[in-house]
Amino acid sequence: MQHEGDNDRMNIAIDGPAGAGKSTVARKVAEQLGYVYIDTGAMYRAVTLCAQRAGVSAEQPDKLDQLARSLQIEIEPGEHGQSVFINGEEVTSLIRSREVTLQVSHFAANETVREVLGTMQRQLAARKGVVMDGRDIGSHVLPDAELKIFLTASVKERAMRRFREIADSQIITLEQLETEIAERDRLDEQRDISPLVCASDAVVLDSTGMTIDEVIQAIVKLSRTKMAEAK
Repeated sequence: MQHEGDNDRMNIAIDGPAGAGKSTVARKVAEQLGYVYIDTGAMYRAVTLCAQRAGVSAEQPDKLDQLARSLQIEIEPGEHGQSVFINGEEVTSLIRSREVTLQVSHFAANETVREVLGTMQRQLAARKGVVMDGRDIGSHVLPDAELKIFLTASVKERAMRRFREIADSQIITLEQLETEIAERDRLDEQRDISPLVCASDAVVLDSTGMTIDEVIQAIVKLSRTKMAEAK
């Protein structure tokens, strides 16, 4: 999609709890608008993977500080979603492992990690035309985003979606997933640094019972309305 300039572009922040479908929705919305999609969750997962490899725990802030600042994280769009690189090594599938998934909330609660990645994310969004998803994009990373969405769904629905996603690759029960997702919600909402909150000017979209396409179309429609209002 061609744009005449930055005036035609805006930033879209999509926040919400684990398993709400933010990444899939954000990527598709970006595609439809001709925008760049930035998966902030992948960036936190990348730090988590590196910390696990280095034997650094979430309770070692000084070591984590050093580690986070030493990483070069690159996200490159491709035909089948994004490829994630850490210091030149592709880690796209490695950061989606269950080990990383279970630990990422603990590392994401670290102040230095959030500061380092938050700076990276703001730099990526400076030119506008970005769709960014995470836990605190609208409230903290991009508080000036022109459109903010808080995408949610019931714990049961989110567990079912995740269960379908990983059905072939990992052995886990639906009940176990529900418990883990509820626990991640608790950790994300209660952390001191940039907790999961719905920004006061965000549009709340409950996707329980909606298809992915319906959610995408709802956000694209909202963004086009916003752009029309801004002209």
